[in-house]
Amino acid sequence: MVALRAFLLLWLSLMVAYTVMVVAGHGLDFLSPFSAAVARFGWEGQFSLDLAGFLILTAIWIAWRHGMSAIGVPIAVLMVSAGMIGVSLYLLLASVAARGDVKVLLLGAQTKGA
Repeated sequence: MVALRAFLLLWLSLMVAYTVMVVAGHGLDFLSPFSAAVARFGWEGQFSLDLAGFLILTAIWIAWRHGMSAIGVPIAVLMVSAGMIGVSLYLLLASVAARGDVKVLLLGAQTKGA
């Protein structure tokens, strides 16, 4: 769990720094570049679409992990646009709440049924 938290903190720091630079240079509109890249049918669009799939899959897992609850679904929706910054923060907090238990980290509210 220590290695996971170290990775998440490192990646979170990298993503925040990189995002600050991108927002400073290009603004907050990330949907227009995403849509344009996908519409060009090149590798940049393929990568963007692939990433979107991972974000949606992660959001579904988060909602499921929370039992599709009133808190889990909004968190999941937020993760789709928050990207790795949001997911790494979520996993850091969830790993602390799980107290080192990987089963609890992965299953969350579903742990009771496992």
